Amino acid sequence: MSRTAMVFPGQGSQKVGMLADLADDHVLVQIFETVSREIGRDLRRLAIEGPPADLDSTTVTQPLMLATDVAFYAIQRVQGGAKPGVVAGHSLGEYPALYVAGVLELPALARLVAVRARLMQEAVAPGAGAMAAILGLDGPALEAVCRNVTSGVVEAVNYNCPGQIVIAGERAAVEAAMVAARAAGAKRALLLPVSVPAHSSLMKKASRAYAHELAQYDLKPPVLPVVHNADLAEHPDPASIREALAAQLASPVRWTETIEHLRDRHGVSRIVECGPGRILLGLDRRIAPEIEHRSLENRETILQYAETR
Repeated sequence: MSRTAMVFPGQGSQKVGMLADLADDHVLVQIFETVSREIGRDLRRLAIEGPPADLDSTTVTQPLMLATDVAFYAIQRVQGGAKPGVVAGHSLGEYPALYVAGVLELPALARLVAVRARLMQEAVAPGAGAMAAILGLDGPALEAVCRNVTSGVVEAVNYNCPGQIVIAGERAAVEAAMVAARAAGAKRALLLPVSVPAHSSLMKKASRAYAHELAQYDLKPPVLPVVHNADLAEHPDPASIREALAAQLASPVRWTETIEHLRDRHGVSRIVECGPGRILLGLDRRIAPEIEHRSLENRETILQYAETR
C-alpha cells in the first residue's frame, strides 16, 4: 500500500455552498453543532446560506474551515477510509491536521481557533491590511519587489507553489506591490477574500498574545507526524507544538517545501486534500506532479476514495 499524506485547506477555500451534498450528513451536522456551540455562531447555516461577506470574515472563516475539514475527514473515515500516515495543513488547515493527530479534542480546538482568529483580527484595524496572490514570479523576484515598496509593510507570506506566491501587509503597500509585480513580469495579481494580513510581520503582536493563550491548553503528543508550516518540522511534544503554532501567525507558509518534505522525507506517493474545493490539489500537482493527488470535496469523491482503501 502506498504511503498516504492527508492535507487540509485553510482560509480561501470558503464559499457559500461549500458543504455540497454533505450538508445534511449526520456526522457533519454533529461536528458543526460542536464547533458552533463553542463559538456561538450557526456555522452550518452560514455555510449553506451565507452571506458571503460573513464567510470571509476571519473570525468566522477560521472556525468554519476547521469544522468543514474535520467533518469531511470524519465522513471519509465512517465510509471506510484509512488514517493517513502523515498530515499537514495550509495555515488554518494545520488545526484539522492536529485534530487527526489527536493533539486536541474538537471542542477545545474550536475554542483555540476562535482565539487565534480574534487575535489576528484585532492585530490590524479593519480594512487596513490585505493579501494578494501573485502569479508568474519566483520567490527572489517577488521578495525584491516587496523590499522596494516604500508605502508600508508588504511581504511574501505564502509560498504556495512554483509561480504562485501570496503577499500580505498594509493595504496601500500590497496594492503598490501588485502594480510593481505586474511591471516586473507577473502574469496576474489578485486581491484575496481575507480580512487580515496573515503570516506577515504585522501579526507579531498577535503571535505573542497567542503564545500566552496556547499555554492554557492541554495539548497531547501527536499520534502521527504533523508537518508544521513555520519550520517544516514534526514536533513530538506539546511545548514545541505550542511554539510552532504561535510562530506560524507571523511566519510564511512554506507550502512548496511542505509537499517536497512529505515526498522526500516520508516517501509519500499519494497526497489527499480533505476539505472543500480543490485549491491544494492544484498547488500540490504543480509541486510534485510525479505522485498521485486526490481531493475529498463531496460525497462522490469520498466514496470513491474509501473504495480504494
